[in-house]
Amino acid sequence: MLVLAIAAVSACGTKNDNKAVSGTRGDVRHVPRQTVIDRRPAFLTQCTTRTKQVKHTSTSGSGATKKTRTWYTTEPYQDCKKVRRGTEPYVRVAQAERWCVQLDDVNGNTGRDHVWYEVESAVYEQAAATEVGSKMTLLPLRSGC
Repeated sequence: MLVLAIAAVSACGTKNDNKAVSGTRGDVRHVPRQTVIDRRPAFLTQCTTRTKQVKHTSTSGSGATKKTRTWYTTEPYQDCKKVRRGTEPYVRVAQAERWCVQLDDVNGNTGRDHVWYEVESAVYEQAAATEVGSKMTLLPLRSGC
Protein backbone atom coordinates (compact mmCIF):
# COMPACT_ATOMS: atom_id res chain seq x y z
CA MET A 1 0.00 0.00 0.00
CA LEU A 2 2.87 2.37 0.81
CA VAL A 3 4.51 1.75 -2.56
CA LEU A 4 1.30 2.75 -4.36
CA ALA A 5 1.03 6.00 -2.39
CA ILE A 6 4.61 7.00 -3.23
CA ALA A 7 4.08 6.19 -6.91
CA ALA A 8 0.88 8.24 -6.98
CA VAL A 9 2.57 11.23 -5.37
CA SER A 10 5.53 11.10 -7.74
CA ALA A 11 3.24 10.82 -10.76
CA CYS A 12 1.31 13.95 -9.76
CA GLY A 13 4.41 16.06 -9.15
CA THR A 14 6.00 16.63 -5.81
CA LYS A 15 7.68 19.45 -3.97
CA ASN A 16 11.26 19.74 -5.23
CA ASP A 17 12.86 20.85 -1.91
CA ASN A 18 14.57 23.91 -3.47
CA LYS A 19 16.97 21.95 -5.68
CA ALA A 20 17.99 23.81 -8.81
CA VAL A 21 17.85 21.93 -12.10
CA SER A 22 19.64 22.75 -15.31
CA GLY A 23 19.21 21.77 -18.90
CA THR A 24 18.41 23.14 -22.31
CA ARG A 25 15.22 25.10 -22.64
CA GLY A 26 12.42 23.33 -24.44
CA ASP A 27 8.92 24.73 -24.44
CA VAL A 28 7.12 27.09 -22.02
CA ARG A 29 3.49 26.85 -21.01
CA HIS A 30 1.19 29.23 -19.16
CA VAL A 31 -1.95 27.67 -17.71
CA PRO A 32 -4.40 30.48 -16.87
CA ARG A 33 -6.52 30.53 -13.77
CA GLN A 34 -9.96 29.04 -14.29
CA THR A 35 -12.92 30.17 -12.24
CA VAL A 36 -16.51 29.02 -12.00
CA ILE A 37 -19.52 30.65 -10.45
CA ASP A 38 -20.66 28.42 -7.61
CA ARG A 39 -23.30 28.75 -4.90
CA ARG A 40 -22.87 28.67 -1.13
CA PRO A 41 -25.28 29.04 1.79
CA ALA A 42 -26.33 32.62 2.47
CA PHE A 43 -26.55 33.80 6.06
CA LEU A 44 -28.57 36.82 7.15
CA THR A 45 -28.60 38.54 10.51
CA GLN A 46 -32.04 38.28 12.02
CA CYS A 47 -32.79 40.44 15.06
CA THR A 48 -35.68 40.24 17.47
CA THR A 49 -36.53 42.90 20.02
CA ARG A 50 -36.87 41.36 23.46
CA THR A 51 -37.33 42.81 26.93
CA LYS A 52 -35.67 42.11 30.24
CA GLN A 53 -36.36 43.13 33.83
CA VAL A 54 -33.71 45.43 35.30
CA LYS A 55 -33.44 45.93 39.07
CA HIS A 56 -32.73 49.46 40.36
CA THR A 57 -31.99 50.52 43.93
CA SER A 58 -31.72 53.88 45.61
CA THR A 59 -30.68 54.60 49.17
CA SER A 60 -31.41 57.67 51.24
CA GLY A 61 -30.58 58.67 54.78
CA SER A 62 -27.95 57.17 57.03
CA GLY A 63 -27.69 55.13 60.17
CA ALA A 64 -31.03 54.08 61.67
CA THR A 65 -32.99 56.19 59.19
CA LYS A 66 -31.36 54.64 56.11
CA LYS A 67 -33.94 53.52 53.59
CA THR A 68 -33.41 51.50 50.43
CA ARG A 69 -35.94 51.77 47.66
CA THR A 70 -36.03 49.03 44.97
CA TRP A 71 -37.91 49.12 41.69
CA TYR A 72 -37.86 47.21 38.42
CA THR A 73 -38.13 48.44 34.87
CA THR A 74 -38.62 46.62 31.61
CA GLU A 75 -35.96 47.55 29.07
CA PRO A 76 -35.80 46.45 25.43
CA TYR A 77 -32.71 44.88 23.80
CA GLN A 78 -31.86 43.33 20.44
CA ASP A 79 -31.34 39.57 20.27
CA CYS A 80 -29.49 38.93 16.97
CA LYS A 81 -28.36 35.68 15.36
CA LYS A 82 -27.28 34.55 11.89
CA VAL A 83 -29.78 32.35 10.08
CA ARG A 84 -29.41 30.52 6.78
CA ARG A 85 -31.62 31.89 4.03
CA GLY A 86 -31.11 30.28 0.63
CA THR A 87 -27.86 30.48 -1.31
CA GLU A 88 -25.65 33.15 -2.85
CA PRO A 89 -23.35 33.04 -5.87
CA TYR A 90 -19.58 33.44 -5.56
CA VAL A 91 -16.55 33.00 -7.80
CA ARG A 92 -14.61 29.82 -7.00
CA VAL A 93 -11.12 29.15 -8.36
CA ALA A 94 -11.35 25.75 -10.07
CA GLN A 95 -7.73 25.70 -11.27
CA ALA A 96 -4.91 27.90 -10.04
CA GLU A 97 -2.69 29.79 -12.47
CA ARG A 98 0.55 27.97 -13.31
CA TRP A 99 3.74 28.77 -15.21
CA CYS A 100 5.71 25.84 -16.62
CA VAL A 101 9.04 25.33 -18.37
CA GLN A 102 10.14 22.22 -20.26
CA LEU A 103 13.80 21.19 -20.06
CA ASP A 104 15.83 18.73 -22.10
CA ASP A 105 19.08 17.05 -20.95
CA VAL A 106 18.08 17.60 -17.31
CA ASN A 107 21.16 17.94 -15.06
CA GLY A 108 23.40 16.72 -17.90
CA ASN A 109 21.49 13.46 -18.41
CA THR A 110 20.85 13.29 -22.17
CA GLY A 111 18.21 10.62 -21.63
CA ARG A 112 15.98 12.94 -19.59
CA ASP A 113 14.18 15.02 -22.20
CA HIS A 114 10.83 16.80 -22.22
CA VAL A 115 10.62 17.16 -18.42
CA TRP A 116 8.15 19.80 -17.28
CA TYR A 117 8.69 21.93 -14.17
CA GLU A 118 6.27 24.35 -12.56
CA VAL A 119 8.05 27.64 -11.78
CA GLU A 120 7.26 31.11 -10.51
CA SER A 121 6.07 33.73 -12.97
CA ALA A 122 9.39 35.63 -12.94
CA VAL A 123 11.33 32.46 -13.84
CA TYR A 124 8.78 31.74 -16.58
CA GLU A 125 9.28 35.20 -18.07
CA GLN A 126 13.07 34.72 -18.08
CA ALA A 127 12.67 31.33 -19.76
CA ALA A 128 10.29 32.75 -22.35
CA ALA A 129 12.84 35.45 -23.17
CA THR A 130 15.64 32.93 -23.80
CA GLU A 131 15.93 31.00 -27.05
CA VAL A 132 14.88 27.36 -27.43
CA GLY A 133 17.89 25.08 -26.92
CA SER A 134 19.90 27.48 -24.77
CA LYS A 135 21.26 26.33 -21.41
CA MET A 136 19.43 27.50 -18.30
CA THR A 137 19.25 26.74 -14.61
CA LEU A 138 16.01 27.21 -12.69
CA LEU A 139 14.57 26.61 -9.25
CA PRO A 140 11.27 24.76 -9.78
CA LEU A 141 8.35 24.78 -7.39
CA ARG A 142 7.56 21.18 -8.33
CA SER A 143 8.01 18.78 -11.18
CA GLY A 144 5.21 18.20 -13.65
CA CYS A 145 2.77 20.63 -15.15
